[in-house]
Amino acid sequence: MAFYLVLVFLLHKTIGETQTGNCKDMLQGYLTGQLSSALGAYQVEALRREFKSFTGVIEKSMKKFKEEVNASMQDEGIGNKNIVYTRWGKKMCPSNAKLVYSGFSGGSYHTHKGAAIDPLCLPRDPEWGIYKDGNDGARAYVYGAEYELDFFPNHFTSLHHQDVPCAICLVQNRSVMKMFPARKTCYKGWNLEYHGYLMAGYHDHAASTTYKSVDGNPDTLHGGQTGKHGYLFYLVEGRCGSLKCPPYVEGRELACAVCSKK
Repeated sequence: MAFYLVLVFLLHKTIGETQTGNCKDMLQGYLTGQLSSALGAYQVEALRREFKSFTGVIEKSMKKFKEEVNASMQDEGIGNKNIVYTRWGKKMCPSNAKLVYSGFSGGSYHTHKGAAIDPLCLPRDPEWGIYKDGNDGARAYVYGAEYELDFFPNHFTSLHHQDVPCAICLVQNRSVMKMFPARKTCYKGWNLEYHGYLMAGYHDHAASTTYKSVDGNPDTLHGGQTGKHGYLFYLVEGRCGSLKCPPYVEGRELACAVCSKK
């Protein structure tokens, strides 16, 4: 017992005397220097072996601790600057990103004057806190989202009234994410996450909306082909006047690109 008390005392004394340097070296100095006058050679050698075993365990534990801290920092986006973004109109993320979850696009009803502006990417596995079922009146509402694309050529016409999916994506080693309107490609130094078409709410509806970049090859949700309205995604076109034409063109739909940067 006295043997271990001496070892613990020396460890504590050494750490208290210095905040720099190698504690292991200093303790070995105690063992070979100060103790050699009080203990015999056999006792000093035994203490040295015990100390080596003890410090080996400590070093192994510290190495494991550092690895766990680094892994945790990476998961939280601290060490490698991970960022998260929403990919509107798709169920999955691009190949360079990790899927956090695939969900349902939703938001306020398009004619409500008190509507929330931003759409939501609602998860497929909701959890509940305290609740009261039933229509209580004094509430905000969230509805599903639909494409409104009946007058657009190509494959988009088949999406009219279809429900809109979304995906929450995590991309590593990035620090900035930006949606560029009227672009299909990114500027120099930026990485393309996806491109598509700029969409927002209808200009004459009561609810305010925000511009979002919907994927150029959009998906739909199963069983959502009936027009029940709710939060609506319309294409955005340019209107000349204070908007300069050229380079913009009257009535031409705008593309968009979502780009990231390290």
